[in-house]
Amino acid sequence: MSAIIRNQGLQDYHSIWQAMLQFTQERTANTRDEIWVVEHPSVYTFGLNVKAEHLLERVDIPIVNSDRGGQITYHAPGQLIIYTLLNIERLRLNVRQLVTLLEQVMISTLAQYGLKATAKAEAPGVYINNKKIGSIGLRIKKGCSYHGLSLNNTLDLTPFDSINTCGFKDLEVTKLQNFNININNHELAISILHALFTAITL
Repeated sequence: MSAIIRNQGLQDYHSIWQAMLQFTQERTANTRDEIWVVEHPSVYTFGLNVKAEHLLERVDIPIVNSDRGGQITYHAPGQLIIYTLLNIERLRLNVRQLVTLLEQVMISTLAQYGLKATAKAEAPGVYINNKKIGSIGLRIKKGCSYHGLSLNNTLDLTPFDSINTCGFKDLEVTKLQNFNININNHELAISILHALFTAITL
């Protein structure tokens, strides 16, 4: 049963989140998995474990309290987001295995562009020279995952200066563009999806 890929384009964060939640609540054991490729207008999102002090100053950018795991992060056009709506019980994956799989998908994709990235057990996500380039936030309901990964491509990173990204003080972020990799999100998504479908049978 192959997964359905949906290119959602630029979409409001709250609307997509609610659509993911509805899909997950209504799906059955026979529902096909879906992968949503998305970009969001500029927005900060708080995870379930957020601490208010990680927002370092008053900001004009919208803030959404989400139900994903983790702390605070930032989304904007130029950041590729892949939402993984997967029946992880059917795939025989636990949450930790899914996080590791998504990290490896980003690492292998970045390697295609000559970039050496690593994961950190104590801080989920993907890093180049200790700067975060890819994040993961998930929620599990009924044995199924939603939310997913984000990979910094061409977005303006300045708004990250107003937060402790993912709850870590002084954590710096980076993007593909900083390494003279100039590709659009559509091309990057193809690479990510290929790595994802190679890593797991969807």
